[in-house]
Amino acid sequence: MQFWEILGWMLWAVVFVGYLFALFAIVADLFRDHTLNGWWKAVWVVFLVFVPFLTALIYLIARGQGMAVRSDRAAREAHSATESYIQRVAGKSPADEIAAAAGLLAAGSITADEFTVLKAKALS
Repeated sequence: MQFWEILGWMLWAVVFVGYLFALFAIVADLFRDHTLNGWWKAVWVVFLVFVPFLTALIYLIARGQGMAVRSDRAAREAHSATESYIQRVAGKSPADEIAAAAGLLAAGSITADEFTVLKAKALS
């Protein structure tokens, strides 16, 4: 009997963790949805607190397709923001660095040997 009790508890633990994942996804989707009125968001949260399993099921059935769209849009925005941040922080492209070094060479700020070193560094 001990084995089956442990197996039963493990099953309920998996179900509970799955429910928590669904609950957090629903709450995140509620606050990600800008088309939903604040009062409707509050109603959904209240129902999630007092009738959790039924409300989660209804939410997933009624608004599940929109959840996927909003999640995809949020992921794309996060990816775009990350890419623009990396490009901004990474600095100039090698062509920009060589052009800047050529400008310094033309202005007489650096010698031809220093330009060659900067060019090699930019290309490496």
